[in-house]
Amino acid sequence: MKYLLIPLLALLAACQSTTSAPPLPAWQSPEGRDSAELGVIRDLRSGERLTPQQLLDRLATAPRVVVGEQHDNPDHHALELWLARALAERRPSGSVLMEMINPNQQSRVAAVQAAAARDEMPTDLLGALAWQPGWDWSLYGPLVTWSVKQPAPLLSANLDRGEIMRIYAEQPVLEGGRSATDAVRNSLLDDIRESHCGLLPENQLPAMLAVQQQRDRRMAERLKAAPGPALMIAGGFHARRDLGVPLHLEDLGAGQGLQVLMLAEVGKTVAPAQADYVWYTPALPPTDYCATLRR
Repeated sequence: MKYLLIPLLALLAACQSTTSAPPLPAWQSPEGRDSAELGVIRDLRSGERLTPQQLLDRLATAPRVVVGEQHDNPDHHALELWLARALAERRPSGSVLMEMINPNQQSRVAAVQAAAARDEMPTDLLGALAWQPGWDWSLYGPLVTWSVKQPAPLLSANLDRGEIMRIYAEQPVLEGGRSATDAVRNSLLDDIRESHCGLLPENQLPAMLAVQQQRDRRMAERLKAAPGPALMIAGGFHARRDLGVPLHLEDLGAGQGLQVLMLAEVGKTVAPAQADYVWYTPALPPTDYCATLRR
């Protein structure tokens, strides 16, 4: 049956291609409102500009979809909820996975979904989920609240803190013909240096790299095992085809049919090697995080 999955999804999507999508959310971020790229959805392979309906029809045929976000941009979160709802109307939803949920929360999430199915939604949803304060609930809450009310399971796609600490200390060797190449490792090391403003001691970089790649591997393992069709929400760097989860999926023999949508602020470049599609949103005001760290 697994060999029939992709053709079956394509047939279902074709039959449902006339389904109307929910209204698009209003833009919230203040910058880039006058950009010609605002709201543009582009097929990065062909350069073709797509309508939201065309994007949905293409994603609906995929057994696995990864959406890359900028964590603090509210427009990315609004579009993710819109995508999840619209895709659920076009195809039977298998599962939703989130980087923001750890394995030690999974039993709590399952219990909340079971309660919601009985129309007994917890009044303190954050407490019931043991939601991590590092992920802004005002941004993630709408998608999580919608997801736990759906029949499709909401699944963790990350490492627990204890696992991260062990990986940091032991730096296990990563096996993979695509994900463990020197080119990928060096690109990730450059990003780790830049994202930490050049302030990390060089002797910490290998451990940071090990954690980054083991997180990508865990996300790929979870996505491979998840009921399909599956939708994963993750940070943009994890979603990248040239460096992140998609490479690990290929190493796990599960890359066929994957589609990657990158949500990007106007003015930022997304290369064809990084994703299949890009959707440009308004931007947040620039923040000099490095100046804060250096103080």
